[in-house]
Amino acid sequence: MKKIICVEPNQFAMTNVTMPDVKPGEALIRIRRIGICGTDIHAYHGNQPFFTYPRVLGHELSGTIEMIGSGEGNLSIGDQVSVIPYLHCGICVACRKGKTNCCTNIKVIGVHVDGGLAEFISMPTNHLIRTNGLSIEQSAVIEPLGIGAHAVRRSGVCSGDTVLVVGGGPIGLGVMAFAKLRGAHVIAMDINEERLAFCTSWADVDATIDARIHPEEELSRLTDGEFPTVVFDATGNAISMSASVQYVAHGGTLVYVGLVKGDVCFSDPELHKRELTLMGSRNATLEDFNAVRSAMENGLLDVNGYVTHRIKFNHVMNEFEALTKPEAKVVKAMIELE
Repeated sequence: MKKIICVEPNQFAMTNVTMPDVKPGEALIRIRRIGICGTDIHAYHGNQPFFTYPRVLGHELSGTIEMIGSGEGNLSIGDQVSVIPYLHCGICVACRKGKTNCCTNIKVIGVHVDGGLAEFISMPTNHLIRTNGLSIEQSAVIEPLGIGAHAVRRSGVCSGDTVLVVGGGPIGLGVMAFAKLRGAHVIAMDINEERLAFCTSWADVDATIDARIHPEEELSRLTDGEFPTVVFDATGNAISMSASVQYVAHGGTLVYVGLVKGDVCFSDPELHKRELTLMGSRNATLEDFNAVRSAMENGLLDVNGYVTHRIKFNHVMNEFEALTKPEAKVVKAMIELE
């Protein structure tokens, strides 16, 4: 089979390798779609935390089951599946509390171990979600949308809350969509006017703010001086994350969804005078994957338009770099295998 390796920053290599072994409790997946996310782009450019080379990228995966190891009766050959890429230990303090998304020994495929930028991958069956009835592309975007669903669930957003989402990329869009599903009044903030327009058309946000033009004044105007009760920062930008403290209502919550390679500094008086609750949100759990799947199945989440660019697996070597450029105007890119 073919797989593509990121051998070092800004360099891919395609190679032919033997098919992966299928151990008891695992299934062999024929990969059909691979979403490209910020993690992949950061890794390709050498800016991803917790990353070593060489590495096979790819963790937003969907495909079909080709073979199942012994001891598994819940899935069948031919089932379409979405992959939960967070390999957890099951025994650490986080796992024992059901927080497998932040396992102390977590191995995220495509980051800590090789991922799915390949024709086949073997995965534990308890990390597969059956998605028969969804499209193969819907199946592939469950993971990034699940990150947004997890952040919203963790924050406790309720109907009637005013929510600000800073960052109109794929993860921020997922936060917006699930905050809207909870009945929140959602404001999107970004520095890109086209992204803000997309937030309106795809996520149906209630208002947008250009972060370059007096964002605090505009937030105050839109909220009658009260500011949002919950703020999500999905930028992965240290400057934005520092500034986000000042966007939160008194008694409110700030959730860092994006990850930055470095330190985040903010004013302690700004945090304390608000009695602000500060949260980190990492990855997603089975509950979040199921929530996204259910929203799609029930017509509550239309992913049409979320994927803006598509390339073929055999073209990755020549076309991936161009997708990382701002002028490409990518929201979500998808690698296709037949």
